[in-house]
Amino acid sequence: MRNRARAALVALALAFCAGQAQADCTRAEFDGSSFTWCEVRAGDDLRLFLNKDEGQVYGNFRAINEALARDGKRLAFAMNASMYHPDRSPVGLYVEDGEQLSRLVTSEGPGNFGLLPNGVFCIEGGRFTLIESRAFAAAPPDCRYAAQSGPMLVIDGAFHPRFIEGSDSRLIRNGVGVSRDGRRAVLVISDSRVNFHEFARFFRDYLGLSQALYLDGNVSRLHAPGLRRSDWGTLLGPIVGKVVDAGEAAQ
Repeated sequence: MRNRARAALVALALAFCAGQAQADCTRAEFDGSSFTWCEVRAGDDLRLFLNKDEGQVYGNFRAINEALARDGKRLAFAMNASMYHPDRSPVGLYVEDGEQLSRLVTSEGPGNFGLLPNGVFCIEGGRFTLIESRAFAAAPPDCRYAAQSGPMLVIDGAFHPRFIEGSDSRLIRNGVGVSRDGRRAVLVISDSRVNFHEFARFFRDYLGLSQALYLDGNVSRLHAPGLRRSDWGTLLGPIVGKVVDAGEAAQ
């Protein structure tokens, strides 16, 4: 009986550890700040969402889940995907299911988006890429989904040259990073207010990612049912989310 009980405890611990390893989203503390990060791997169904079939903007996670439910699907997690105009149309390049809805912008401009270099998050068949916008313009890959934003946070392992360590510009921010081989993408939202330098450090020094892109700040929102979290209160433009079968348990 004692051996059986011990075996059951070991099995339970292994199952718990496996569940933790497979969790979509995880909370972490780094250098005095709190972050939540959600990971996808090549082959996962990661999509961008903007408009409903009727042409209206989704605007929130609930509306996307309602649309997905008609096909027996749901969001495993999601967050705002890029900057947007007051009518919630994308700022810069936006591609959804192979269709370009907004053009690439390569000129310097006001605000964070125009703080060059900025970049494009591209979801291709079987891999993820983050490409500086002017390099993207010179040789655009075949993206099924793509969203442009800025500034770049980490560029080949280096921080954006305009970032200031100790800056007092602190916001709730979100962004995306990819691995060198393009097989892993990580979407991150800060749970406490951070500056650009601190946010970039989380991608490079905690997650070990050599490329990272800022998506937005202040309006940043996360839907993570596995963490019993779904942020509301702001109508969003583009949204990025991992799609799974509706019956699949939240992780």
